[in-house]
Amino acid sequence: MAGIHITDIEASINYWRERSLPSDGLSLNAELRALAEVYALMAWRRDDEVDEDRMPAAARRAWQVWYETTPDTPCIAICSTSQGDDVCKGCGRSFEEVQRWPAMSPGEKRAVWRRITLEASAWRFNRYAERAVE
Repeated sequence: MAGIHITDIEASINYWRERSLPSDGLSLNAELRALAEVYALMAWRRDDEVDEDRMPAAARRAWQVWYETTPDTPCIAICSTSQGDDVCKGCGRSFEEVQRWPAMSPGEKRAVWRRITLEASAWRFNRYAERAVE
């Protein structure tokens, strides 16, 4: 399976931090503890990804709750792969990624999202950015 990038772990930690402010300023809820453990191990090992299938169950559930708040698809309804392009000018996904999207795991989808965001060459990031507003 795909790896979940450390930036997604950070985003899910921040999601849970915003929802569970401790009264004593020190405690962490179960979701934050689970994600913090994964994050600490990644930092210790200098890994930038963790296999989505090897995450501890509690951390995976907490990450999944955050993941459900993210947009499912980068599509902006301008699909040039349907016109024969190998890579969609609208969203930046390859023809294969567009075709396989419904069957992809959350980690695989997030890997594609990360790649197209880093590349930032698709129209969703410039010409038609208003269509991509989440």
